Amino acid sequence: MLQPAVAHLATPSPRWPSILRPIAMTFRIRDEKPGDWHAREALLDTCFGPARLEKTCERLREGRLPAQGLSFVAADTAGLVATLRLWHIEAGDRAALLLGPLAVAPARRSAGIGAALVEHGLRRARRLSHRAVLLVGDAPYYERFGFAHDLAAGFTLPGPVDEDRFLARELVPGALAGARGRVVGAGEFMREPRVAPHHRAAA
Repeated sequence: MLQPAVAHLATPSPRWPSILRPIAMTFRIRDEKPGDWHAREALLDTCFGPARLEKTCERLREGRLPAQGLSFVAADTAGLVATLRLWHIEAGDRAALLLGPLAVAPARRSAGIGAALVEHGLRRARRLSHRAVLLVGDAPYYERFGFAHDLAAGFTLPGPVDEDRFLARELVPGALAGARGRVVGAGEFMREPRVAPHHRAAA
């Protein structure tokens, strides 16, 4: 799946030679492959640092596999530039998905890659008959995709979180109506958990 992106490169304008103008470039969204693991972990470390493993949402993911068919990467000619996974959770008495982490290489940000990944992931989740998605993230960014704090207000996470960043979206209208309770991980456990690159280096 090829998606248009925009990058500011040193292409002078005929009228204003000193001003850079945007030119089109492409990136490809595809399902994550086992061989992407090292590049993905390195990208996550670049974007979030080792502290990413201490976040509350990590308690819902650690030791588990992402939801089948819902792990994606974006790549261009330089290689892997973005990643997104969705995970099985239970939100109170409702089955749902947890979105994240979403990471885009610093040099590729503001090119629409993250938004394209989120839209792709939500379309796939709906096609696979999932009913709702929760996340912890920047509300002004995720509101454009239909996420809202009100839909997550009845749930609690297994650790501290900024409540304004705790959001949800219904893929099926009414999927979270009346739901309350604790959010817990529900995905299949990994047989042999893998160690992130910075952990190996410290060992």
